[in-house]
Amino acid sequence: MTSPTRPDDAHPYLRAASAGIRHHARALTPADRPHLDVFHAHLTALLHLLDRLAINTRPPHPAAGHHLATAHTRLWQATTEVHAAFHLLPGPLPTGTETSSCHPERLPEGPPVLTICQRHLAAGHVVRRKTTPTDLRPYTTTACVR
Repeated sequence: MTSPTRPDDAHPYLRAASAGIRHHARALTPADRPHLDVFHAHLTALLHLLDRLAINTRPPHPAAGHHLATAHTRLWQATTEVHAAFHLLPGPLPTGTETSSCHPERLPEGPPVLTICQRHLAAGHVVRRKTTPTDLRPYTTTACVR
């Protein structure tokens, strides 16, 4: 006979992911492109989880499902801002040496800088199928500096 799962052990992977986020928040490292790329991947994974939670919650509990769908939209807006910040940070410095054996432009998925864009486009496609353009209109931000 197995013992019932304790509430704090019910979702060990989510707890581990949360611990990782807390670690990075305490480390106070400056934002760089690799850091934002990994964070963007985390946010898109959360988008998928929140979408599934909203779908499964809505039939028996419509009000709760609506709140989860709204949270999904807000998380998409945050993901979009992280994607924009990624592109505003300086990229890696060119090596300038022809002897380098690393050729990221030859990777089948494209250069590493494009993986965040591919992930963002794929997530955006799913979000736009379930959300109206008015809902997706971002709140005003100060990110647009000219």
